[in-house]
Amino acid sequence: MARTDKKVRYSSKSKGKKYTPVTAAQDVEKAFKVLEGRWKLLILFHLFGGKILRFSELERAIPAISQKMLIQQLRQMESDGMIRRIVHHQVPPKVEYRLTDWGQALCPALDALLKWAALREQMSDAPETDR
Repeated sequence: MARTDKKVRYSSKSKGKKYTPVTAAQDVEKAFKVLEGRWKLLILFHLFGGKILRFSELERAIPAISQKMLIQQLRQMESDGMIRRIVHHQVPPKVEYRLTDWGQALCPALDALLKWAALREQMSDAPETDR
């Protein structure tokens, strides 16, 4: 019987891109352009973990977003390759959204960002000499 609980490890064939301060700043700017928009990160968080959500489910999950803005953000994210739009040809129409592998790969980075934000709160509670 095959085991499915083993961790999968990927070996990198290349050492990765070598950055200078200039190229690092340029690549960070490109990454931020993909993520810019008030709602994109919220949409990502709702889709992390392999979730597949219908448009109406996303709309209910983010009540402050207008329908027009949700459509715009989803279209941009689809064109950037972060999410996949799945259309089921039926009546009534059924459209679902899920993250691509590339979109899901953003999860650890955003998790690190959350930990970094929490660190600020911890540091503000620390005595002045620790800063």
